[in-house]
Amino acid sequence: LVQERGLGDAALERTLEEHQRQGRTVTLLLDDRQVLAVFAVADTIRPNAREAVTDLRELGLKVVMLTGDNAATAKAIAAEAGIEDARGPLLPEDKLTAVEELQRAHGAVAMVGDGINDAPALAKADIGVAMGGAGTDTAMEAADVVVMNDDLRRLPDTIRLSRRTHAVLWQNISFALVVKGLFFVLTLAGITTMWMAVFADMGASLLVVGNGLRLLKVSFSRSAQ
Repeated sequence: LVQERGLGDAALERTLEEHQRQGRTVTLLLDDRQVLAVFAVADTIRPNAREAVTDLRELGLKVVMLTGDNAATAKAIAAEAGIEDARGPLLPEDKLTAVEELQRAHGAVAMVGDGINDAPALAKADIGVAMGGAGTDTAMEAADVVVMNDDLRRLPDTIRLSRRTHAVLWQNISFALVVKGLFFVLTLAGITTMWMAVFADMGASLLVVGNGLRLLKVSFSRSAQ
């Protein structure tokens, strides 16, 4: 609009570029003759966002930022959060396309968002995570998981717990099958009695429960304490 009305000049362009390099979104106030004011609004990252990103990368995950902000603002905010891959400006359908591309390139994708514009991508992702405190109802309805306290450190905590749970689950299944199979064979061979097999089965069940209870002692970051 400024260019169409011929109100732009080199000084204004330099001002806009400087604000954008610093991660600010710029709004202009003008009339028919001149630009009256320049408003620059800076987005701030969530508390502990950089810590959460670092934890996610240590877990072997690739972190990508999808935003509706311009490319310069996206790059500045991403650098502050420790994210190397930032994409913007993206419309809701662009975010959806980006999620599909990441799924083809890397497999399972988790999407974290809080706005209406994030809803299509949240629904498309293998796991959609909405921020409950500041998130919209649309985003929470489209998501699979809602983080109620808006602390991004919950994300790596959840991944650690899910991986630990997966490992314990397979430990329990393997142990139970081995014990049951062993005593079944020994009972058929006449080496053990049926009552010994019953007690072994009960003992295996108790050990499986005890192993599962170890998950209650999984440590989390300070956000969960």
